[in-house]
Amino acid sequence: MGGERLVTDACVVLVTCATEEAAAALAGTLVEERLAACGNIMSGVRSIYRWQGAVQQDSEVLLLLKTMAARVPALSARIRELHSYDLPEVLALPILGGLPAYLAWIEESTQELQE
Repeated sequence: MGGERLVTDACVVLVTCATEEAAAALAGTLVEERLAACGNIMSGVRSIYRWQGAVQQDSEVLLLLKTMAARVPALSARIRELHSYDLPEVLALPILGGLPAYLAWIEESTQELQE
């Protein structure tokens, strides 16, 4: 597969946010704290969902975070602490393959610093 690694512990975490500013602040904190290697902000998301017994419709921003599977519990806990939603979307999806150098960068960028 052209140099792609087929087995990886990296994952993408999906998080919806109310605004681009909220997504940028969240991504900045998570990257700074090494819980995520990077975050991509995708605006223009229209979400239709059931909440508290009624169908809702909102404009949202989708934040795509790259991290390692081992960091997902800490990442999820931190998102719960920082997010404005009562129940934020936090979905971790496995990365099945990718460029080895990029996958290594995700791993290196999310390693806890040893003091």
